[in-house]
Amino acid sequence: MHKLFSILINLISKISFQTLAQSGDSNAPVNSDVAMADALRADGKIYVVVAVLLIILVGLFAYLFRVERKIKKLESEELK
Repeated sequence: MHKLFSILINLISKISFQTLAQSGDSNAPVNSDVAMADALRADGKIYVVVAVLLIILVGLFAYLFRVERKIKKLESEELK
C-alpha cells in the first residue's frame, strides 16, 4: 500500500511540475484558442467530462486497492 501511495504522489508531482513549466510566466495571457474546450465550457458540458474522468479514476484506484488487498492476503497465506 505504501508503494501505491508513493507512486501516486510521484505522478501527481510530475503532472503539476509539467503544468507549471508549460504555463511559464504567471502573468502571461492564457491562450484559449481550443474550440472544443470553449464549446464544452460554454455549454456547461465540461463538468460532465470532469465527472466521467473522476468516476473512471476512482474506479481504477478502487480496483487497484482491491487487488493489493488480495495479493497481501495470498502472500500471508503462503507464509503460513
